[in-house]
Amino acid sequence: MKRLLSISATLIGMTLGLQAQQTGEGDHALKATRDIKVVSSAGARALADACTAWAEQNKQTVAISVLDWGGNLIESHAMEGAAPNAIDTALLKAKSALRWRRPTSETNKMVRSGETLAPTFLVGDFPQEGGVPIILNGQVIGAMGVSGADGEKCAKAAMDKVFKGQATTGGR
Repeated sequence: MKRLLSISATLIGMTLGLQAQQTGEGDHALKATRDIKVVSSAGARALADACTAWAEQNKQTVAISVLDWGGNLIESHAMEGAAPNAIDTALLKAKSALRWRRPTSETNKMVRSGETLAPTFLVGDFPQEGGVPIILNGQVIGAMGVSGADGEKCAKAAMDKVFKGQATTGGR
């Protein structure tokens, strides 16, 4: 059994080496992993707090969802007086922004213009203004959905405060 494993490992190593040589790449060309940044739970809480503060300052009522890069909910908050469906809507907006890697207002424009109708057919998509991906150094690290009033403005204001202007929402 040990010999079989040794032979298998040798063959895999030779195959990877051959592939690297065929593509003209050196031994270090194969990168089997990558570093991924994610929104931390503390960062998500700070985003929700900053968005809430912005909404209060602008006399608006919102619900907020923050997802990590894999689509996992890491923070959810609804202000007093938020509509009963606001939490669900915020989550759907965040998921849509993450899936399409763009603000949901842009996805909405694509649907309305007929450029693509896919977001109207995919389960869980909600191409309405209020969701934004969180992009840091060109890498999507999460998404934020805000239901109510000026959702994208609230999300962008929160991102600017928490990430000190370093995170973007991408977009076209």
